[in-house]
Amino acid sequence: MKTHELEVDGMSCQHCVRSVREALDGVSGISRADVKVGHVSLDAEESVTLEAIAAALMSVGFHVRGN
Repeated sequence: MKTHELEVDGMSCQHCVRSVREALDGVSGISRADVKVGHVSLDAEESVTLEAIAAALMSVGFHVRGN
């Protein structure tokens, strides 16, 4: 299990938080996701890549800072 701490650009409200949480729910292997405006902390299996997480966030209009 890996823990990821990510800064997320484009989030400004609780609707954004819900959209990000729902996108992360669709990524197989994530066991915990704590989503706040501008920040995500999550636990995921070793097989879950940062690229997969970033792609899920991009699919709903948000970007991991630095990607």
